[in-house]
Amino acid sequence: MRVLEAIAVLLVACLALLIAVFARREYFARVRGTVELYFRLNQRPGGRGWAPGFAHFRGDDLRWFRLFSLAPRPKKILTRRDVTVLSRRSPTPEEAQLLPVEWVVLECKAGGSIIEVAMPRHTVTGFLSWLESVTPYST
Repeated sequence: MRVLEAIAVLLVACLALLIAVFARREYFARVRGTVELYFRLNQRPGGRGWAPGFAHFRGDDLRWFRLFSLAPRPKKILTRRDVTVLSRRSPTPEEAQLLPVEWVVLECKAGGSIIEVAMPRHTVTGFLSWLESVTPYST
């Protein structure tokens, strides 16, 4: 009987964790300025290294959260003044296994390092507009 109780407790705990992950995602999805965005965390061969997530525009920052996480804080923060788009491309055939074909991969320079982000084609226009609408430095 103890084994069945332990399994039941484990199943309830897993279900509660799953509900918390999806409730967090739903909360952020309802916030205005939230877009689906994949972030390349590392350069692995075969098009791997992409992490699914969503980003929230907040002032001069783009805050990226991992999709399957309970963390209340963003995993990455991109500041508008520090981001420059270097190139844009379609996903490679290897990346197309994870990224939809109609998505666009942007190679950017952010704070001295090169990063890659992938997003739906219709989101790219909003992202580029957000980058270009930076206010000039006041002197």
